Amino acid sequence: MSDMREPADREHFEMVVVGAGQAGLAVGYHLARRGTRFIILDAGPPDAAPQAATIEVMDAHTILTTTRAVRKRLDFDRPVSRELLMECLEVAIQAPTGSNAQGWQWMIVTDPEKKRVIGDLYRQSWYAYTSSGRPRYAEDDPRGRQLPRVVSSAQYLADRMHEVPVMVIPCIEGRVDRPGVTNLEIAGLYGSILPAAWSFMLAARARGLGTAWTTLHLKYEREVAQLLGIPYERYTQTALITVGFHTGGEFKPAERIPLKPIVHSDTW
Repeated sequence: MSDMREPADREHFEMVVVGAGQAGLAVGYHLARRGTRFIILDAGPPDAAPQAATIEVMDAHTILTTTRAVRKRLDFDRPVSRELLMECLEVAIQAPTGSNAQGWQWMIVTDPEKKRVIGDLYRQSWYAYTSSGRPRYAEDDPRGRQLPRVVSSAQYLADRMHEVPVMVIPCIEGRVDRPGVTNLEIAGLYGSILPAAWSFMLAARARGLGTAWTTLHLKYEREVAQLLGIPYERYTQTALITVGFHTGGEFKPAERIPLKPIVHSDTW
């Protein structure tokens, strides 16, 4: 994958698009949809040599549409270096954060005993969650067809949660789990950490790592905070991201429900 060091070597691409305006980006979008590797160059003034204007769009499109939850294909035996995790976190903290507060904290858990305790708590929460029943979908809804596979995969991870190479818990300063809290406060708190957490997962994908977003440990957030020394009254845990190398195979866009029933223009 190319980065922001420029100009990029044109020999790596099947096509060069000159013009980094809206027209150039539109052409780039359609090339990406077709799977063509390309780079967009800014033509600039007539007497100037074209300069690289963006990162390789195909790579961004692929990462954004193929970052899947990795559970059964997680390599439980291969360690992940701290250096690689820090690379991903350097990307993560470029995400937007309300008022530029940057109130995030990141807990990395690799200690086997602590993972065992968290894994036990996660499984308790998982079995309580699954006992409450499953959602029902229309016969032609893709979510119904996908549900058995999703449940099987999630069960597999729950049973082996304590074995994952790394747990990453994104935390944010503040709490909104109290009476009288408004949606404005809730959105502000989570909106200042969830984009960074997703950026971490995208950065991990780009580096050959597999991740899965989980939240079921939060039923026991206070117990996990005590275990890890997180100041519970001051910081909110927002997720538990499992991290490890994957065992291979293809990653591709998931089947989703169509846009028509979920997109509204000017009125619901």
